[in-house]
Amino acid sequence: MDAETIRKLIETGLPGAEVQVQGDDGVHFEASVVSPAFRGKLPLARHRLVYATLGELMGGAIHALALKTITPEEAAQAR
Repeated sequence: MDAETIRKLIETGLPGAEVQVQGDDGVHFEASVVSPAFRGKLPLARHRLVYATLGELMGGAIHALALKTITPEEAAQAR
């Protein structure tokens, strides 16, 4: 598994999302996801949305995925 494949899967599953993924060992990754789909959702629900885009890869080909999930408004405030 590689970071680029994970990025594409998340972007496909969450249209309009801005996604950055890092990970050099092929099983442990970090992702930053900015999506309007996160509006009004608690962190756990946001993470579940991302995990759903990866399906059975989670816990298999992807051993660990650290997530930062924010809305576009939250991203704008952080700048």
